[in-house]
Amino acid sequence: MKPSEAPGAEPLTGGPLLRASEVDFVRDGRHLLRGISLSVEAGQHWALLGANGAGKSTLLSLLGAVNHPTRGEVHVLGRRLGQVDIRALRAHLGHVNPRHPLRSPLPVRQVVLTGLTNTVELSPRWRPTPEQADHAEQLLDTLGMSPLADHTWDTLSQGERGRALIARALMPRPRLLLLDEPATGLDLTAREVLLGSLDELRHRYPELATVLVTHHLEELPESTTHALLLREGECVAAGPAEEVITTELVSACFAHPIRIDRVDGRWQARAAARRPARL
Repeated sequence: MKPSEAPGAEPLTGGPLLRASEVDFVRDGRHLLRGISLSVEAGQHWALLGANGAGKSTLLSLLGAVNHPTRGEVHVLGRRLGQVDIRALRAHLGHVNPRHPLRSPLPVRQVVLTGLTNTVELSPRWRPTPEQADHAEQLLDTLGMSPLADHTWDTLSQGERGRALIARALMPRPRLLLLDEPATGLDLTAREVLLGSLDELRHRYPELATVLVTHHLEELPESTTHALLLREGECVAAGPAEEVITTELVSACFAHPIRIDRVDGRWQARAAARRPARL
């Protein structure tokens, strides 16, 4: 029996795509997450925000069925971790790894197609169906990568690789896309192109849910609907983005006075001046 045919491999329909209930994650006696609860529905676009070391990537690893919680429950696509073959479950998730280990000069189009085989290189005897090839072309177009489809991986910029990897993650038509700091290291132009591509992607696939990790509010797409703020492994606030990404809550999250503004749908953050102490 292949992993994809294992009992419980198929995700359940209906209900939240992700659900974490009072989750703790402990490593070497240290709590990296404590009492985290979260529910992600189809069509929602969540941001996980917090300072470096707050637990964002650790939480994403649980939501992506990479790790199991120490305490509490995590349900991914209706299946509880610990009661399902997680290798089979991951086939229904789109998890973008910015450290993709490809070393050969594979053309972008073929990099995207490896999302179907879940391999770094294309399998020698595997060929995509016409429908699969068309789907790859649609994703390349959505993410603004069609002009680069025949360019090789080693010639791409970091931003171009990021967009190619998002297209790759979407090839199996997942219901959920997980992105771990996709704009890290990008210059201003590359960042804006990436965020515009994510907005377009969410518009074209309205049932797709996404979870994006960042510690820079300027890296949030306009289409962000919800947010969870983490501080030292604990939840400061979670819910609709306009209620959570506020001056008061973000300041509490980062333990520093930060002024939050939203202009043309995008968030901006700047450190607020501290009042001098009275003598």
